[in-house]
Amino acid sequence: MPDSHAASVPHAHHHGHDSHAGHAGHAVAHQFDDAEQQFGAATLGMWIFLLTEVMFFGAILAAYAIYFVTYVDPFEDASNHLSLALGALNTVILLTSSLTMARAVHAAQTADARTQVRWLVRTLALGAAFLVIKAFEYGSKFEEGLVPGIGFRYDGPGAAQHELFLSFYFALTGLHALHMIIGIGVLLVLVWMARRGRFSAAYFTPVEMSGLYWHFVDLVWIFLFPMLYLLGRH
Repeated sequence: MPDSHAASVPHAHHHGHDSHAGHAGHAVAHQFDDAEQQFGAATLGMWIFLLTEVMFFGAILAAYAIYFVTYVDPFEDASNHLSLALGALNTVILLTSSLTMARAVHAAQTADARTQVRWLVRTLALGAAFLVIKAFEYGSKFEEGLVPGIGFRYDGPGAAQHELFLSFYFALTGLHALHMIIGIGVLLVLVWMARRGRFSAAYFTPVEMSGLYWHFVDLVWIFLFPMLYLLGRH
């Protein structure tokens, strides 16, 4: 006998975004008229959130651009403090993680839970590798005395401008790393849910929304890499 909650759920068509409707315990929430409206609300909410993130990063990048135009030569010189090899390696890692995340979303859409878990775990591993490399980069800056603040040590010309560039470097990459950590936390929850059969071809909205977030974080890095690592490499 169907339960009373399932009976109260409006009938959903079997096409379009209604494929994101619930299954078993994942029925349409009571505040929505149907599955299509529920999926649309989730998508709109995620894009609004990502828009606020664009404005957040955009404000810092705008300030960076203003100072770069003011101190072109010192900023280009300061860029050489960064490891191009490690930055390029992290770029490859994040681009690969976007692919694995896309594969995880596809596996969720096709109700292949085992494959979905594998791709999510691979995405997790790549994200963790990115953070390990970034931690290594940060450690080298501490050893070299290139962390802005009282302990900053640079005896060459334009020391103040070098410190300013590195301040932007730590602010931008630190915020990006924080978003990566949050993303990894979300992926861990998705793995837990996938292993318990919480997703199917009828319900995979959390995976798709998390994929949008992960791709956004990767896209931010695509902007940061040339702006920070490639300035002094003509």
